Amino acid sequence: MEVKICGLRDAGSLALCTELAVDFVGFVFFSPSPRAVTPGQAGALSAAVAGGPRRVGLFVDADDATLAATLAAVKLDVLQLHGAETPARCAEIRARFGLPVMKAIGVGAAADLDQLADYAPVVDRFLLDAKPAPDAVLPGGNAHPFEWALLAGRTIPRPWLLAGGLTPGNVAGAIRVSGAPGVDVSSGVEESRGVKSVSLIRAFVAAARQSD
Repeated sequence: MEVKICGLRDAGSLALCTELAVDFVGFVFFSPSPRAVTPGQAGALSAAVAGGPRRVGLFVDADDATLAATLAAVKLDVLQLHGAETPARCAEIRARFGLPVMKAIGVGAAADLDQLADYAPVVDRFLLDAKPAPDAVLPGGNAHPFEWALLAGRTIPRPWLLAGGLTPGNVAGAIRVSGAPGVDVSSGVEESRGVKSVSLIRAFVAAARQSD
């Protein structure tokens, strides 16, 4: 069971994720988010804790200059594209920067999953998240789950993580219903908006791994 903790902003949380052998940690490079960090902040944070989880950079419709400047400041292992990036744009980013691409797909109905076939040839992973409301400021991290049963028994054509409203209390059920091979959490392990909780991170990782 792969586990990703997203929206890290402090070295203590990164050190804890390393201790718990979390698979991925996410840095949010989207300024409207309460979890946003600058490339310089992410670089210093990542350097403060050697090794550990793979570093994922979350971007929303970023241009090449933004991606290049970020990668000059912080070493990333995966680029998470959480905006309206087309398959063609995903392919361009993957080819230019030579890093695995994780494409976030908002799910609100079964029809939203049809687009997976278009993205599968040009991305390395999917993040299946709750589809945001039309007036939502953030494309993810809104603490809203979706109908996990939409994924039950469905073949997803790339490795994938389940996201959207997950907490230590519901992650085991979400895994059981959806069949997810991995999970991603941000707001569900926070003591206040944008501030991670040591106890909630520990509880989430334990619950996810025990369900495996």
